[in-house]
Amino acid sequence: MQFLDDSLLPENQQALVIQVAPYGPEFLPGDSDDIPVTMAEQVQKAVDCWNAGATVLHVHCREADGCGSKRLSMFNEMLARLREAVPQMVLQVGGSISFAPEGEGADARWLNDDTRHMLAELDPKPDQVTIAINTNQMNVCELMGADDVAGTSLALPAYQEAYREMWIPSGPAFVAEHLKRLQASGIQPHFMLGDAGQLETVERLIRRGAYTGPLVLNWVGIGGGADGPNPYNMMEFIRRVPAGAVLTIESIMRNVLPLNTMAIAMGLHVRVGIEDNLWGRKGQRITSVQQVEQMVRIARELHRDVASGAQAKATYQIGTRYQSADETLARLGWAPNRRPGERGVPLRRAA
Repeated sequence: MQFLDDSLLPENQQALVIQVAPYGPEFLPGDSDDIPVTMAEQVQKAVDCWNAGATVLHVHCREADGCGSKRLSMFNEMLARLREAVPQMVLQVGGSISFAPEGEGADARWLNDDTRHMLAELDPKPDQVTIAINTNQMNVCELMGADDVAGTSLALPAYQEAYREMWIPSGPAFVAEHLKRLQASGIQPHFMLGDAGQLETVERLIRRGAYTGPLVLNWVGIGGGADGPNPYNMMEFIRRVPAGAVLTIESIMRNVLPLNTMAIAMGLHVRVGIEDNLWGRKGQRITSVQQVEQMVRIARELHRDVASGAQAKATYQIGTRYQSADETLARLGWAPNRRPGERGVPLRRAA
């Protein structure tokens, strides 16, 4: 990204878009008093986060027994209720879900990737679905010590082992088909990237025309197969992101606050919520709403505006599609594709 002499002045920065992930799918209801279980509680949590200042909601949902839902019908119900309760929020469905077949005989008709591609068939449509790039380890426990998981199911050896061995199946064929289906449905992919190599893959997809739209992405600094929460890692990723992208910083547990504070100062955007972090001061729990309120306070101390719902949608360019790879590259600020016989760095020609 490009930083000019006046880029750190808050009047020249975009209003801060706060993503919130309040549903904590890796935790069980007894792990925290802040985990909503019933549909009404889940919708109310969205309302509370909106009222606190969040404008992007990272959506998962639970069954009545507290387990994470894999039913398309339940996600559809959740989205319909959220559209009514928080109509100005950007609704971003977590793309890790594989929907379980519903109805007699459905097992035989659906293959594994088809259950993931069903995200493109959600009704009502979310604004976004997150997508990881490149099959990769996702050991969310690598950076967590005993203090981080104290009092939660992740302190149990068997449960922690399952999350330690987690990985993301996101190979080239899946990504190409998923991007095709999401775009055909008018759903914006939100790229969740753990390092610069994954960003390079996204650039190649764009250069080949597999994705033609705004580049809205998170740097996911959680270790365990992604970058760790090291400011050098974060700054290198920021340097590699094109100027026309919209970048949010995401990390894990008590690393969230310092990295987000840096992000706010630099004009980037932030993600909070109990899916990422349970803690304020060491040993003191913090809720998703309190985390949102904390980001609002820090932004105000730095004199940076906090985005309204309309501003968040405009910043994310919800609903925008470009006509070609060339237009996408130009909008994002990447160099154009090389023309036949062209040598040196391809330069964009004046219209």
